[in-house]
Amino acid sequence: MSGPYDDIIDHPHYQSKTRPHMSMLNRAAQFSPFAALTGYDDAVEETQRLTDERIELDPSVVEEINRKLSEIAANIASKPYVTIVYFVRDMLKAGGAYLPVTGCVVKFDEYERVILMEDGTRIPIEDIFSINAGEM
Repeated sequence: MSGPYDDIIDHPHYQSKTRPHMSMLNRAAQFSPFAALTGYDDAVEETQRLTDERIELDPSVVEEINRKLSEIAANIASKPYVTIVYFVRDMLKAGGAYLPVTGCVVKFDEYERVILMEDGTRIPIEDIFSINAGEM
């Protein structure tokens, strides 16, 4: 039985004398999947990413936060140790996330309305959701 390649089937595999032999890894890379829509996967992932809506605080909660902020301001020299949960706006889509920060407060800037934590985190006062004070 003869086939269309009988005339070359027993010849040795050709290797160039002028070009280096390609490794199996590089040969395999030629056949790897091609991403025709560059950035599509990132766009889908971004769309799926969930954000929280900002919660409007009850006036009694705002009053309690203000009381704790007054305590922090009064004891700023002793660097009060607190956990503050605050809202961080998402730069890419509506909403954001509530993030906790635990550490010492080193500055309470009433003019800029910002709390500066020991690790450098700046927390806008209007974004504070809750404060749990350690030792004050």
